[in-house]
Formats: sequence, C-alpha cells, structure tokens
Amino acid sequence: MKGNVIVGQSGGPTAVINSSLAGVIKASWKEGIRRIYGMHYGIEGLLQEDIVDIEDYIVSGQDLSLLKRTPSSFLGTCRYKLPPIEGNEKVYEKIFDILDKKNIEFFLYNGGNDSMDTIKQLSDYALSHGKKQKFMGIPKTIDNDLPMTDHCPGYGSSAKYIATSLKEIIRDNESYGVSKPTVCLVEIMGRHAGWLTAAAALSRDIDCSGPDLIYLPEVPFDIKDFIKRIKALAKNKKSIVVCVSEGLQDKNGKFICELGTVQEHVDAFGHKQLAGTAAYLANVVTQETGLKSRYIEFSSLQRCAAHLASRADSDEAYNVGFIAAKAAFDGNTGKMVTIQVNSREPYVVTYDMFDIHEVANIEKKVPLSWITNDGTYVSDEYLSYARPFIIGRVPPYSAGGLPVHLTMNKKKR
Repeated sequence: MKGNVIVGQSGGPTAVINSSLAGVIKASWKEGIRRIYGMHYGIEGLLQEDIVDIEDYIVSGQDLSLLKRTPSSFLGTCRYKLPPIEGNEKVYEKIFDILDKKNIEFFLYNGGNDSMDTIKQLSDYALSHGKKQKFMGIPKTIDNDLPMTDHCPGYGSSAKYIATSLKEIIRDNESYGVSKPTVCLVEIMGRHAGWLTAAAALSRDIDCSGPDLIYLPEVPFDIKDFIKRIKALAKNKKSIVVCVSEGLQDKNGKFICELGTVQEHVDAFGHKQLAGTAAYLANVVTQETGLKSRYIEFSSLQRCAAHLASRADSDEAYNVGFIAAKAAFDGNTGKMVTIQVNSREPYVVTYDMFDIHEVANIEKKVPLSWITNDGTYVSDEYLSYARPFIIGRVPPYSAGGLPVHLTMNKKKR
C-alpha cells in the first residue's frame, strides 16, 4: 500500500490556487491514498510540525467545488527559502523525520520560482540519501514568469481582473468634461517581469480604447520622455490613463518607487518591497504639467478576485494539481508540471513535465519583441498569446448577496 500525501501552498496567493489543491485531493481519492495532509503555512509550517488533515475539512465533491471558488491559499502560505543542503543537513533531517513519522511518501508543493527551489532541494536530498519520498512541483504565479511552461495558473484570472478593472477605470476617467484632461496612473504588480502590466492591453476592445501608455520593467524607464508623452497626449485628449509596473527602473537600475520613498523592507527571499511607483509619477505629472492626476494601486486585489476568476485558468490550475499528484504516484520526482499550448484558436492545451533544475530560480520575462512604441505599449502578438487565458468565468456560490468561501473554521469530522 502506498504512503500518504502532503501538499503545501507557497508564495503569493492567487484566485485559483485552491483549484490546484482540489486537483491534488481528487487524484489522491482516485488513487485510494489513506491520508492527505496539508502543510499549514507551507514549508515553514511543516518545519514547525503544523500539519492538518485535509479530510477534517473536505470530504465531498461539493466541498471541492466550493474550494475551487475560494480565493487565496486555503492552507495558508509562506515566503520561506530553504537554506542550501551543504552545511544545513539538520534542517533536512528534521523535514524527512517529520515526513517519515507521518508515513508521507508524496510531497506536492504549489508555488512559483522560489517554491520550485524547495522541490529541487528536497528531491536532491532524497536522491542523495536514499529516501523514498517523491517530490513534484505544481506551477502557480500571477507573475507568469516560470520557464518551460507556456503560462502559469493564476495569471489568467489576474489578467482578467486587470483588463476588466481597466475598462471601468477608463470609462470613469472619461466622464469628466473638463477643459484639461485628468491623468490616471494605475500601478500593477511585477518586479522584473511585466506580464501583469501587459494584461492592461487586453482592455482594448470595440467599446474601449485601452490605456494610452503601458510601461513594463523589461525596458528602462525615462521620466523625461514620459512627461513629454503626457504633454503630447494632453493636446488632444480629455482623459489619459497610464499603466505602470511596480518594478519600473531607470537606466541605472534604480526602482522608480524609490525616487519618492525609500523602501527598506525585504522578504525571506531577499525581494525588496515595492510600492509607490504610480503615486510618485502622479505627483511628477502634476508638478511638470499642471494637469490633475490621480493614482490607483491594484495591490493584492489583482490576485484575490475570485469573483472574476477565469474558467480557463481555474480548469488548468485544477489539471496541473491532478497531474502532479498522479505523476508522483507513478514514481516521478524532481519535476514540475507544465502547460503547452497546441493551438490558440481554437484554444487547445496539453500537459508535460520538466526537470525541476530547468525551472527553479529562473525568471521568464516578456519578450522584448512584444514591447512596442519605444517601450510604451505591447504588441498584437501579446494579445493573441494572452486572450485565451481570460475566457469564461467561475460563478461564485452566494449567500446574502455575497460570495461564500470554504475556510478552516469548521471541521467536517
């Protein structure tokens, strides 16, 4: 008889991360696995032996359906980076002692670049020390920056939220019939890769012109050129909407947000906290042009809007969770499931697996050929790439006019 399963969620949550968890649970039920455990707050929780029994909360297909409609990480998440194996063997010995104690044979971790490093480290340790456990990575990131996969679960729903919100913001900004335009700066997540900010272009449609300018972090940001473009737009428009990545940098590599307020906080992965890019640029616009300006930061809204989750995204998130679990049961280890697109119209995908060493700690950026208009917009090729990801929606279950979510507040048994 096979051993037990443990699954964890790591890094920034998404609107569909729990669909991947549902896929793992469904595959485990089909395989007849005795116990399905969850790491409470990822690998950091596991190190503290904070482990939950999934079937204390989820026992039926109806529970799985509600889980898929619940945003954020049902099991809780963390930003914890395992240290290198060499010189830190006691950390790894502790992890494997915990796994052995619970008779855990299959370890599944759902996350992005740094989370895949966890799978790499643990699978390497297991292979070099003759351990029985199998380790599989389940891709997840709204940043869409994992390599080897066409795109990442979580990105489609965030792109749908961004494009939908941009249409509404543009409509709102157009409503002011004043002699001078109002400039609205919209800040979108993206440290080094501009996939999320690029999604703003999806708002361009038959009933919407889309944003006037889109700035991605792949291209150095020139404030003087930016102001020059705002002044040119102001001559003919009564509404100007500009989308900027939080991670914009100047030609010297300095974050634009740091020109306004220096951010000192860094997370466990050494990532500097970024915020304030739009606020700083809105202030510059007013000072340099005299135009009225405002700024909007989507912040965590773009990753937790399950009420706007994409059906395509939710289905793919479920599938990668199911396939990763099944692959582990079949003896695979040290790999991540990937999505490959065979056709974009009609939209057809297949699933594959790649060695985790080809994935961990590698960041995929927006191709420079897709960044147009001297670094201020994205191409039709990007639109063709991304549009299938936002198709369809997952209607929430509601009570009292509001969405219903599954939580750990009430045990099933």
